[in-house]
Amino acid sequence: MTLELSARDQSMLQGEQGPAAAAAMKILAAFSKAVGAPKLLDIAGAHIDGCLYHGQASLDFVERLVEGGGHVQVPTTLNVGSFDLIHPGLVKMPPSQEAPARRLMKAHLELSCQATFTCAPYQTRFRPSFGEQIAWGESNAIVFANSVIGARTNRYGDFIDLCCAMTGRAPAWGLHLRENRRGQVLFELIDSDLEPSDSLFVAVGLIIGQASGDRIPVISGLPRPRDEDQLKALGAAAATTGAVALFHAVDITPEANTLEEAFHGMAPEETIRITRADLDDALARLSSVADGAPLAAVSLGTPHFSHDEWMRLLPLLRKVAPGRGIPIYVNTGRATLTRLQDEGALAGIEAFGLIPVADTCTYVTAIIERLDGVVMTNSGKWAHYAPGNIGVSVAFGDMADCIRSAAAGHVVRGTQ
Repeated sequence: MTLELSARDQSMLQGEQGPAAAAAMKILAAFSKAVGAPKLLDIAGAHIDGCLYHGQASLDFVERLVEGGGHVQVPTTLNVGSFDLIHPGLVKMPPSQEAPARRLMKAHLELSCQATFTCAPYQTRFRPSFGEQIAWGESNAIVFANSVIGARTNRYGDFIDLCCAMTGRAPAWGLHLRENRRGQVLFELIDSDLEPSDSLFVAVGLIIGQASGDRIPVISGLPRPRDEDQLKALGAAAATTGAVALFHAVDITPEANTLEEAFHGMAPEETIRITRADLDDALARLSSVADGAPLAAVSLGTPHFSHDEWMRLLPLLRKVAPGRGIPIYVNTGRATLTRLQDEGALAGIEAFGLIPVADTCTYVTAIIERLDGVVMTNSGKWAHYAPGNIGVSVAFGDMADCIRSAAAGHVVRGTQ
């Protein structure tokens, strides 16, 4: 298939807009041909996943664009990096690793990207709107943008997302096109009295991620969420255990007002029923320790804590008043952190062991002091990745469970 290029695309490809734009367009054109896209389309924004340092190659790629005088062509947010630039003292990293990690983050800024450094760009002023074409990296951000907002992006990985930002273009294929956004597999929650707890949304996400494969899931019977943070948790879990980039929740998400709308009038390829036992089993597999296990730390905010989540956490923290010295790390975006500081909302939090973390996340960066004990989290994504990434034992629970456990010094869940 030949790739149709506009006059501006051709201009970039031929180097008339500088070597960086030419390099980005060359890569993007080759990628577009490989996936079978007939043409490119304009995007309104991008989110770059390549700020996390994985080795010299990632830095070399961005440096080449910087040296070529490159600049992004659309508003472009940045995902987490490997370093907390706001609280550098938190990070335990040898200078040989710190220098390139910092440089990678700075190099993206030199391309005119925004210094967001968050995995939740939908919580910033750069949040897209329904139907907008965007090119986003970071799995939870992708699924949130597609599902909860109704913007349109594929799952873009490192380098391709930046090439889209450098050109302002993306291949016209996949989830950018309405016909490819119809549901394919139906998940029915068959218990009608399910409470809309945070854990429920995590469990549903884990199940649909594992069972969907590369198909688009549709969920029926899901209780109406308290807020979009519960949908954030569902999408993050689904993108963690599978390749989900878009889900539809009937009568909840914007492209699924009805079951018929979610499936574009077609029948599902498969129907999978989810029982209460399935939900309990999915959550049980997130924990490697039993109730009562001594606790070393708590980690919240994966994806990054929203302002609303902070407003739920802070009263709970002051009510329970954990005083056993167990650190409670909260990963959050720097814009959210600034807002909280401006509001004076974080006054006195040190007394409760609360430690805000910005620009990165505790499961990818060496921040947690004790890795020889149990870390408790309310994040399905954190619980899934942390054992392999940083070698900790994990206990999963709702936010209230996590704070009560920090106060007790050991894992406490439910009504214990």
